[in-house]
Amino acid sequence: MGNAIEADGLQKTFKVKGKTKLVEAVRGVNLAVRPGEIFGFLGPNGAGKTTCQRMLTTLLPIDGGRATIAGFDVSKEPHAVRKRIGYVSQLGGADLPATGRENLRLTGRLYGIKPTEVEKKINEISRLLDIDELLDRIVRTYSGGQKRRLEIALGIMHEPDILFMDEPTTGLDPHNRANLWNHIRTLKEKGMTIFLTTHYLDEADELADRLAIMDYGQIVAEGTPDALKRRIAGDVIKMQFKTAPPQSLFAGQSFVKELTWREKSASLLVSDRTAALTRIFDLLKERGIELETISLSAPSLDDVFLKETGRSLRDTGKEEDGNEHFN
Repeated sequence: MGNAIEADGLQKTFKVKGKTKLVEAVRGVNLAVRPGEIFGFLGPNGAGKTTCQRMLTTLLPIDGGRATIAGFDVSKEPHAVRKRIGYVSQLGGADLPATGRENLRLTGRLYGIKPTEVEKKINEISRLLDIDELLDRIVRTYSGGQKRRLEIALGIMHEPDILFMDEPTTGLDPHNRANLWNHIRTLKEKGMTIFLTTHYLDEADELADRLAIMDYGQIVAEGTPDALKRRIAGDVIKMQFKTAPPQSLFAGQSFVKELTWREKSASLLVSDRTAALTRIFDLLKERGIELETISLSAPSLDDVFLKETGRSLRDTGKEEDGNEHFN
């Protein structure tokens, strides 16, 4: 069996008002997503994740490269692709003045499902996503988590092979996020392939079988969450200083494998945590430098992003230069 999703050299450029030069939102992306896996697409807002997903789902034309979904060419066979995918956008698509049941019935009819079959599917999907008791309520009265589960139900009404989800838990509180993660895992257990874009580190770590980290329109790292973190051997020491110290503070220190500065903070990758901490405190005492906080941890996906880009994913702004309109 072939890959569920393949992309080879995917490219997208936009003309931005007020700028003469075209902006490259997606720059030569290569992807291979296996059937039945949850594939995470991780990166800051503005990295090009949503633009890439919109090309794969036929919502944006592909400017360069080639993509296939379930074996069908996205550019040449868009109708065949649309029959095999579901799409849950970041903004959602439910009709707020209608009930959940009315939304699902309309979606079923739009896909040409027989009325008797529609009711059967509504019952099955509503139980699967735990919204059966909400079906006859107006969607506007739903909580954020309930509305998101309805939107997923709309996306899988026609039983797609592949479900695309764009930032599915944005705006949800921790309880609703964890609840939705369980429902996404259930869809995977049912055999569905899920392509998930997110800027949440914990979401990618918890859900993704494999993931790609994207920045400025390009993939900078790919693999399982554990494999990506294992690429950074050692421990991470992060420090926040009361005032910005000289960036030569740790110059020439043998315990430092890698070092990144950001304003009044520093992140060090070290191989021997005990020796490193002892020497760090000695240096700070010698120089009269005061700490706000210090922490020691195993490498995280944020550290992977930091290693590949020189920036922390946690610190990236909502809008990135050059990609400000293209998530």
